[in-house]
Amino acid sequence: MRLIAALSGGVDSSVAAARSVDAGYEVVGIHLALARSGNGPAGSRGCCTPEDARDARRVADVLGIPFYVWDLSAEFQRDVIDDFVQSYDEGLTPNPCIRCNEKIKFAAVLDRALALGFEGVVTGHYARIVEGPGGRELHRAIDQTKDQSYVLAVLDEPQLAGAHFPLGDTRKADVRAEAAGRGLRVADKPDSHDICFIPDADTEGYLRRRLGDREGQLVDAVSGETLGMHAATYALTVGQRRGLGLTVPSDDGARRYVIGREEDGMRVLVGTEQLLSVRRIEGRGPIWCGPSPKPGARVAVQIRAHGQPLRATLEVDGGTVIAHLDEPARGVAPGQTLVAYDGTRVVGSATIVGSSA
Repeated sequence: MRLIAALSGGVDSSVAAARSVDAGYEVVGIHLALARSGNGPAGSRGCCTPEDARDARRVADVLGIPFYVWDLSAEFQRDVIDDFVQSYDEGLTPNPCIRCNEKIKFAAVLDRALALGFEGVVTGHYARIVEGPGGRELHRAIDQTKDQSYVLAVLDEPQLAGAHFPLGDTRKADVRAEAAGRGLRVADKPDSHDICFIPDADTEGYLRRRLGDREGQLVDAVSGETLGMHAATYALTVGQRRGLGLTVPSDDGARRYVIGREEDGMRVLVGTEQLLSVRRIEGRGPIWCGPSPKPGARVAVQIRAHGQPLRATLEVDGGTVIAHLDEPARGVAPGQTLVAYDGTRVVGSATIVGSSA
């Protein structure tokens, strides 16, 4: 079997490639050039730094496999970065890692690999592919602290057929030890930042440089009274309490939180903690990692990559998915991804468009 190994320059992708070579596959290493301008400084934790590219090439040399750099910067800019900024501009809360897996690693990369005659793509993701009765299934990783099945829940059946995750049955500490034993210099390299194109982790500052200040009103979600002003909606998230700058105190002294925003885009709703609790989450554009669930399927759902799984009943109607939670959840925002699990198996995902009590 001929496989493309996506080498980021980190320890996980390096060991995943090494294991694929050991398994007897014909492996070609590729490094993705995703930054459009002036790769980040050496030692930074962003994407596409010169250090990362050099580390990836060194790993390929140690493994004795061919190595190439694929320039997907235009696709990454359009499908990940621009989408991220536009989503925040629309009052949504996106997850760029999910979009990168969907549009870059398992669309652009896999499509190119298949077109070149390869049979799949190897990555260092912590997730498992299991051969089930109906075909390949996506499952949680053994190491729950590193499990990345949530950000892979956008993969459909054809993409799962070409996906290879050799690290799903291994704990991170053992991966580092294996890398050291193989003589790979990346064994102790720090993990990359969650949002790779914002290496300083200042998401608000990043968005402000691109969107500018967008002043608007802070409005009581029940009475409609204006309670203060905000500088920009992208600086406020559902469930946020600190830094709101409210000028009108509540009558009973209760703390107030961001509840959501009105359709005009600039009026942010605030209210008591009770208004944050929801038991009904609606999602659109479902992607099933196998057969679609039966009506009334009992599942566990997550709304964050490392969030607590919540028991729920799924209602599916074409392009709409509704999760009826057994217990209320807090801080559910449009734009987040709803992922459903059956035990360790990923059932599928949908983009959250609304929620209610």
